Amino acid sequence: MLLNIQKLISLAQCYEEIRKIRWPEGVECAACHSKSIKHYGRSTHEPDCQRYRCKSCGKYFDDLSGTILSGHHQPITVWILCLYFMGLNLSNQQIAEELDLNESDVYQMTTQLREGIERKTPEVTLSGTVEMDEVYVVAGHKGHPVEVKKKGVTADETG
Repeated sequence: MLLNIQKLISLAQCYEEIRKIRWPEGVECAACHSKSIKHYGRSTHEPDCQRYRCKSCGKYFDDLSGTILSGHHQPITVWILCLYFMGLNLSNQQIAEELDLNESDVYQMTTQLREGIERKTPEVTLSGTVEMDEVYVVAGHKGHPVEVKKKGVTADETG
C-alpha cells in the first residue's frame, strides 16, 4: 500500500502558516508595507490563498506575492514538502521520487529555495571577544623568498 504524503497536508494550514511567518504583526502591503489593507476574496486558482487590496497605494496582492513561492505551477504543499525533505538532507533525486516529480523540476525548486533562504539570511557582524580555531595555510612561503628558492632546487643541484 502506497501512502501519498501530499494528501496528509492541508492547503489551508499551509497558507495559514505562511501568513503567520510572513506577517507576525499582521498582514501588510507587499508593495508599500502599509498595514491599511482590505481582504479582497480568494485566489481563483488556489481557493485557500487570500487576496488583499492596499488602502494606501491601491495595489492588489496575495499571500505569496513578492515571495519565491509566487507564480509557480506546483501547489504550495509540494513546495513545503520539498523544503521539508531538503531539511532531512535528501538528494534531489530522492525528493523527486517522494513527490513524484521530474528531477529537473526538483532541481529548480531546491535552487530557488536555497537562494531565497540565502537572500533572507542576515549578514553576520561579529563584536566583542571572538574565539576561533587555528588556521594552517600552506599556500607558499610569502615573505620568505629563500624558502621559495630552496623548493625550486633539486637534490642534484644542492651538490
